[in-house]
Amino acid sequence: MPKHILALVATCAALASCTDGATNPDTEDLCRASDYTSLVGAPLAAVTLPAELNTRILPPGSAMTMDYRPERLNIELDEFGVITRLFCG
Repeated sequence: MPKHILALVATCAALASCTDGATNPDTEDLCRASDYTSLVGAPLAAVTLPAELNTRILPPGSAMTMDYRPERLNIELDEFGVITRLFCG
């Protein structure tokens, strides 16, 4: 590979690792998903969540809108109704 290509790749990699110090909304836990990690592996039917919690239940193969709401807790299920993943959005 020519040296100028390698230099360009190295420069791009270095720039990609830089941040401006701003908070990344993806790393914030505005929906408090970390508070509910113990629910992963539990059947949704056996779980009680606070009524005021903004949630979206995602069964396998379900359609999901692309609107991002950082305060909304997404609850992803497997084909048996077991919680497999929790994430904000």
